Amino acid sequence: MAEREYPADKQSAIADLTERFSNSSAAVLTEYRGLTVEELQELRRSLGEGANYRVAKNTLAKRAANQAGVSGLDDLFTGPTAITFIEGDPVEAAKGLKAFAKAHEALVVKGGVMDGNVLTVEEITKLADLESREVLLAKLAGALQATAQKTAGVLAASASQVARLGAALQEKKAASGE
Repeated sequence: MAEREYPADKQSAIADLTERFSNSSAAVLTEYRGLTVEELQELRRSLGEGANYRVAKNTLAKRAANQAGVSGLDDLFTGPTAITFIEGDPVEAAKGLKAFAKAHEALVVKGGVMDGNVLTVEEITKLADLESREVLLAKLAGALQATAQKTAGVLAASASQVARLGAALQEKKAASGE
């Protein structure tokens, strides 16, 4: 089957979407039917840095995804579709989508892709329930610091115990007259 030839403006849109799919660590597809322009602006703000929310024609978005090597999304390109392209923290964007969808029933998360793996709605919800990268790194740093402090405490205690043992042995030796 020969590839369909698109006018220049649509070829440009496909090229832009292909680049976004290629440069994103994750993409989440949503249906936005019933949301006002103001609500869409509010949604864009709630996604955080590194996330870009784009309304796209299904045929163009499907072609762009395929050109970018993203597969498994074809069935999701139905109805009015918008794509959240995520270059930053996927957890932050997923949290923004989940919170917005809870407050605005018109937003429906369809699914997505992250690091080449297709995500179901349930998996996106689980991703939204994770703590952000910064929080996880802070917890890891705290755990490492606590471990280092405990190790230093054990080593310091061992050194003082050895010193006390040595002093006790010297006292015993002196007491026995040797």
